[in-house]
Amino acid sequence: MIKRGYEDTFRKHHVSAITRDIWEYDVATGKHRMLTSFKGEDRNPVYSANDQVMYYLSEESGSYNVHKMAADGSGKAQLTQLKTHPIRSLSIGNGTMSFSYDGELYTLREGETPKKVPVFIRTQRATNALEYVSVNGGVREMDISPDGKEIAFVSRGEVFVTAVDGSLTKRLTNTPEQERFVKFMPDGKAVTYASERDGKWSIYKTSKIRKEEPYFFAATILKEDTLLTTTTDVYLPEFSPDGNLMAYIEGRRTLKVKNLKTNTTTTLLTPNELYHFSDGDKYYQWSPDSKWLLVDWGVTLSNSEILLISADGKSRTNLTESGYYDISPKWINDGNQIIWFANRNGLKSYATSGQSEFDVYSMFLTKDGWDKFNMTKEEHDLIKLMEEGDEKEDEGADDQGDKKKKKKNDDEKNETVKPLKFDLEDVQDRKARLTIHSSKLADAVLSKDGEKLYYLTRFEKDLNLWETEVRTKNTKMLVSLGAKSGGLQWDGIQENLFLLADGKIAKVDIKAGKKENVKLKSEMVLDADAERQYMFDHIWLRTNGIFYHSNFHGIDWKAMRKEYQKYLPHIGNSYEFAEMVSELLGELNVSHAGGRFNDDIRNGDATASLGIFMDYGHTGYGIKIAEVIKGGPLDKASFDLKPGMLIEKINGETILPSKDIASYLNRKAGEFMLLDIVGVNNTRKQITVKPISLGQESRLLYDRWVKQNEKEVLEKSKGTLGYVHIPGMSDEPYRTIYEQMMGKFIDKKAVIVDTRFNGGGDLVADLAMFFTGIPFLSYETEDRVVGGEPTSRWTKPTLAMFNESMYSDGSCFASGYVDLKIGKTVGMPVPGTCSFAGWERLPNGGVWGVVPVSAKNKAGEWLENNETNPEILVKNQPDVIANGRDEQLEKSIEVLLKEVE
Repeated sequence: MIKRGYEDTFRKHHVSAITRDIWEYDVATGKHRMLTSFKGEDRNPVYSANDQVMYYLSEESGSYNVHKMAADGSGKAQLTQLKTHPIRSLSIGNGTMSFSYDGELYTLREGETPKKVPVFIRTQRATNALEYVSVNGGVREMDISPDGKEIAFVSRGEVFVTAVDGSLTKRLTNTPEQERFVKFMPDGKAVTYASERDGKWSIYKTSKIRKEEPYFFAATILKEDTLLTTTTDVYLPEFSPDGNLMAYIEGRRTLKVKNLKTNTTTTLLTPNELYHFSDGDKYYQWSPDSKWLLVDWGVTLSNSEILLISADGKSRTNLTESGYYDISPKWINDGNQIIWFANRNGLKSYATSGQSEFDVYSMFLTKDGWDKFNMTKEEHDLIKLMEEGDEKEDEGADDQGDKKKKKKNDDEKNETVKPLKFDLEDVQDRKARLTIHSSKLADAVLSKDGEKLYYLTRFEKDLNLWETEVRTKNTKMLVSLGAKSGGLQWDGIQENLFLLADGKIAKVDIKAGKKENVKLKSEMVLDADAERQYMFDHIWLRTNGIFYHSNFHGIDWKAMRKEYQKYLPHIGNSYEFAEMVSELLGELNVSHAGGRFNDDIRNGDATASLGIFMDYGHTGYGIKIAEVIKGGPLDKASFDLKPGMLIEKINGETILPSKDIASYLNRKAGEFMLLDIVGVNNTRKQITVKPISLGQESRLLYDRWVKQNEKEVLEKSKGTLGYVHIPGMSDEPYRTIYEQMMGKFIDKKAVIVDTRFNGGGDLVADLAMFFTGIPFLSYETEDRVVGGEPTSRWTKPTLAMFNESMYSDGSCFASGYVDLKIGKTVGMPVPGTCSFAGWERLPNGGVWGVVPVSAKNKAGEWLENNETNPEILVKNQPDVIANGRDEQLEKSIEVLLKEVE
């Protein structure tokens, strides 16, 4: 059974070049023979007792059933007629086949009908569906109370509130459903959140009941109320500072504002102005005067702007109007100023959605604020002294008998927020870059006085907290964190800075440059069965709401919910649940779909590699070297190892032919190891080496394969053609092919661009532009040409190699290359998988995904399940590959030579 690519094992109804076929290998002759040719799935072959008949699973009838054929591939026949669900796990013994179907076990003898096997499991050991789970990390989001004394957070899909020192923690919700988007109400008297109950997201709030209990973390009685529910999903609540208005997302693609006093709603952005990719992918923030919102506005997948919208929906201004990414806006300086992230000046990946470096920018919504910002430090300090002098004069007035009146006026002043007045004419001229160096930013906040910027960023590996003095640009690392992810939030009075990093909450002492972890000490009772029921419902509902096509590829999606619901009571762990999710989503016959669950396996087996090819014909003691892989741990000049040499011992232990070689190398990657080497002439020596991981070995084997192909192209074309391979659609592959094509192969007449086995990414547009350069200008002297334009695009012919293993953006590239008629194509059809992956993390740590957005080709045809065929079809035969030949590469050389000659 040959598997050619990356597709999920449980995908169904798939018909393309990537689906499995059954082949037979004759050990005696070394010959391969293809036995099935159905374009869908043929898999799981088993032989009869006399090896004359082969039984296998095939979707030729529309659903996986048991088929048979003679050992030579003739006489094919379908043995079962089961429908709706696939047959899985076919095996055979003593003429009786067994398989699973629809959650049951069956047996089958040829000529008979399948028989269900009654299964009874008797056990005296009963497991409790309820379990205690510690809550001391795994925090996905947090919000600081207005008084700065409490922290609301979400862990394992539940809402908690803790004291800022973590000494007391209270669980607010206890539901099998997931809670997200937690927020304190502006007055601190309620905690709000969204929860997906009764088949939809709604917004709820929990309040304290007893006046004697001022804090949630110590409250004894709580009350939950529904704040907003509609006929569709509503989530992501954001409350205006005065507490009267609530902004939220409805139906995943509409931004609305609700007046909590009058119950009236206003639509700010419609489904035609927003697209949905994942739950919670929108961002907006209220102004201090409760009349405006800053919105992170994703116009398209390739651009984002900062939008200023009035709460009544009557005024809208695009503040940035930039072709770069502008994201994560925040109000500062009482609403007269904003900060946001932009990748205008930073290094950018060639891949469209690859990594990019950002800077923190600030825009001043009033001219007065801009003027103050542009003061020198000395000018600013002088103004500050003058303002402090005025405050002292005000204090003197208190001594003249009107202290109470002054205090009353101050209190009224503090409670009244003046409406903001913006000067938006030429507002884009009043922006400044606050960071001195572009970097991979995670979050940023500005101090209350606007003089210091604190930001989470990584320059090398992990996130750390940095500080920049806005006027002097003095910059330093404030706290070393070594975090993978993180976010920042001030308390209500902007005196204490809180950090959420890698699931843990900390309080940052910005003066001392230290952080103190909030030591959560709590636990929760988890009903794993109820949680799985919720996750199942969530997956079905979200797929129902976001799947890119309303016809669900012809599948009755509602019926599938009922069919798979019956399995849930029998699911016992997260691995089984992930497999069931893959089966469910596999019904849709779509790429980028399925369920995953990977738990850390401590002390698991991990075979290391010595970086050699072993001579499998060797039957005695030791390991006989057939080839030392270039760049591997044994490829050292001082070792001088050659094919035919023998590794006799590892760490003094003789390598026995009866013992699995992997056992000698288990968990040895990166550790020093002593090898006893026996030379061809029976000479002996010892060497010390560090084995590498199998992943590192795989990279070395890839480099070896590319170099062999390059050598073959150069030799057979007599130096006329070049060769590059693109393994994935990301920044590094682009830089490699650019380096080679514009350097090593710049003098070649044409280049073979091998995209076989390309796993995807986001590089299709960049490659299409690079390969389609047209000369329009030459730079010359009287006797020679010294250059020309374009200088950064390839202007000579290319030929692209395709195969069945190209996936995602690899599929997009194949379609684009053909549609744009960039060059000739050789190989095998590329399955249609040019779609986006909508992966989402579940409360139990699992991951699932389905396609929310797909693509259409130049003709307007959907690319999902739509193959791209090469101009010249060449199938690499296993017998030929086994002899070291690549027929697709040979044909590519032949075709491209004819074109350039």
